[in-house]
Amino acid sequence: MKFPNAVLDGIVAGRIDLAYRRWTRRMHAPGGRQRTSVGVIAFDAVDQVDPATITEAEAVRAGGDLATLHDWLGRKQTGEVYRIQVHFAGADERVALRDAMPEPDELEHLVSTLAAMDRRSSRGAWTRTILKLIKDHPAELAETIGQSIGWEKKPFKANVRRLKELGLTESLPTGYQLSPRGAEVLSRLERTS
Repeated sequence: MKFPNAVLDGIVAGRIDLAYRRWTRRMHAPGGRQRTSVGVIAFDAVDQVDPATITEAEAVRAGGDLATLHDWLGRKQTGEVYRIQVHFAGADERVALRDAMPEPDELEHLVSTLAAMDRRSSRGAWTRTILKLIKDHPAELAETIGQSIGWEKKPFKANVRRLKELGLTESLPTGYQLSPRGAEVLSRLERTS
């Protein structure tokens, strides 16, 4: 679910705790979380509602006014309207992880994790190759980097996300760069090859 920056800022500040969406099927569940540019947003409740029952006070809690909210919901004619209760759940844990230099045991665990990812891949060993490409081509389009090794954009980005989960890469406005943690892991991989 995409949130405009102003809404994200309102959620972080605690001024906004509701969102409304028209979906053909429920897209989130209570207890779910979503990473955003400002941190993690948690979904406390997700309920189907009749748009006619939305109050002005609820529209304000969603960051606007009732007329604007009804206009926005009315742009999409199919699906049901859902009220999503949200709160800011804190910083994205991957941000802190990116700067956390691994201790020797953790470094070996990360190397083993990457080796296991390589073994399970139908493409063969890819983790070191992608880390090296990102190191050598920071801020380059994912599509361009992927094409350099014969990968389409979508599978390339999916695998970079897997590395990001380990705190090894970070997204830039365009492309990626290695995190300090990722640079340490790559250095360890290169020392043993």
